[in-house]
Amino acid sequence: MEKEKKSLVQQILRFGIVGGSAFVIDYGIMIFLTELVGVNYLLSCGISFAVSVVYNYILSICWVFNISGQRSKQQDFFIFMLLSIIGLGINQLMMWVCVECVGIFYMLAKIIATAIVMVYNFVTRKLFLEKA
Repeated sequence: MEKEKKSLVQQILRFGIVGGSAFVIDYGIMIFLTELVGVNYLLSCGISFAVSVVYNYILSICWVFNISGQRSKQQDFFIFMLLSIIGLGINQLMMWVCVECVGIFYMLAKIIATAIVMVYNFVTRKLFLEKA
């Protein structure tokens, strides 16, 4: 039985909910690791990003996007993870540029990096995961 097709507006709203809650997880872990454990901000940012990707994957596949079913779950997961690794690279680059080159505090830099990666994530997941 095919899942109900979600409209673009519904997808954007759901993506915002999923992304917002994933950001809370990502941001919280980053601050915990950096401030309380003493991990370098770039390492803590990478770890927190990876944790939030798993959460984001589950909700994106089940609730946000109209996944075609033409690929196996393993293929969809591989595509999602590949796109997420690129997103992590963008995130890390933005963090480094904002903190080291521009001098923005890492907590604010994370918000900027997340906004950029969020747009990348929506567009690429829509293009590469969703059915035509």
